Amino acid sequence: MDKILSIGSVILLKGGTKKVMVTGYLAVNNDNQKEMYDYSGCLYPEGFLDSEQVLLFNRDQIEKVFFEGYSDDEQKEFMKKLSDFNASMIKDDRIEALDI
Repeated sequence: MDKILSIGSVILLKGGTKKVMVTGYLAVNNDNQKEMYDYSGCLYPEGFLDSEQVLLFNRDQIEKVFFEGYSDDEQKEFMKKLSDFNASMIKDDRIEALDI
C-alpha cells in the first residue's frame, strides 16, 4: 500500500479478523523510542477505549482498505509536512527509515 491513508480510514490488518480505524501517524513505540510506525489505530467500531488498546502498524501490514477517511487541502498539506518531518528524523538518525 503506497498511498497514505487519512484519519478515519477503516482497514483490516494481515492475519486479522477485526477492522481497525486509523487514528494517527508516525506513532512511537514507548518501549523503544527509535521504533516508529506508519500508523496508530483503534478497533472498529468500538473506537478508543483506553491507551492499552492502541494498535501500531505499518503500511505493509494492511491487507484490505474498507473505507478511506476524509481528505481535503488541509490534510494534503499536513501529509507534506509529515513527510518532511519523517525525512528530518531519518537524517538526524533518530528513527529508522519509514516509507512515508
